Amino acid sequence: MSNDHIGTLERYERRTSGTLTWLALAFLVVYGAPIIWPDLPSIVARLCEGANVAIWFVFAIDLAVRVTLARDRWRYLARHPIDVLVVALPMLRPLRVLRVFAAGQALFTRGRGLVRTGQAIVFAAGVLVLIGALAILDAERGQAGANIETFPDALWWAMTTVTTVGYGDLYPVSGLGRGVAASLMLVGISLLGIVTATVATWFLQGQHAAEDATLDVPARLAQLGRLRSEGVVTEAEYTHARARLLDDLVT
Repeated sequence: MSNDHIGTLERYERRTSGTLTWLALAFLVVYGAPIIWPDLPSIVARLCEGANVAIWFVFAIDLAVRVTLARDRWRYLARHPIDVLVVALPMLRPLRVLRVFAAGQALFTRGRGLVRTGQAIVFAAGVLVLIGALAILDAERGQAGANIETFPDALWWAMTTVTTVGYGDLYPVSGLGRGVAASLMLVGISLLGIVTATVATWFLQGQHAAEDATLDVPARLAQLGRLRSEGVVTEAEYTHARARLLDDLVT
C-alpha cells in the first residue's frame, strides 16, 4: 500500500482523536448517570440510552473508516481488540470509555517532564477508578447477596482493586461482576507498567542526551519509519514520536 494511503490514516486519526475523546467522555456521562441515579425521570433515562446508541454508531463508523484506511486491515484489527469488541458486541459497550485514556496517552508521549507525566498518571488513574465503579455497580446492583449497591461503595471497591490492595470488605458475587474485577486488575497492572516505563524512559533520555545528539533528526525519522513498517510500533505511536522529533528539530 502506498505511503499516501498510510498518511491518510495518520491524518484521519490525528484530526478525529480529539472529537472521539470528547465523545468517550460524553458516553461516560450518559452511561453513568442512570447507574448513579437509578431514580432518574424516565424521559431522561431514555435520552441517555438514545445518546448511548448514537455514540456507539459513531464509533462503529470510525472503526470502519480506520480499517478501510489501514495498510494491513487484519493486523490493524488485531492491534485494536477493544475497538472491535465494543462495536461487535453491544453488551461490552461500557468498554468504549477506555478511549478517554487517549488524552492521558497524549500527555505521556508528548510530555517533556515529570510534571506533565504526573498529570497523565492522575488523569488515567482517576478515570480508571470511575470506569470500574460504574461497571461494577451496573453489574452487581440487585444481585442476590450483593454487597456493592451504592456508588460510594463502588468507588471504594474500585480504588482498592485497581491498586491491588483488595481489603475484601466488598467483593462481586455475580459472574459479570467478577469479569469486571478481573478486567480492572489487568488494566491497573498495565497502567502501573506504563508509569514505570515512562519514568524510566525520562531518566534514560536525560542520561543519554549527549549520545542522542549525534544522531540527526532525519536518521531518527528513517529509523522510526523502519520500526513502523516492521510492525514494532503502531500508527498512533509513530505519529506521536514523529511529532516529537519534528518539535525537537524546530526548538
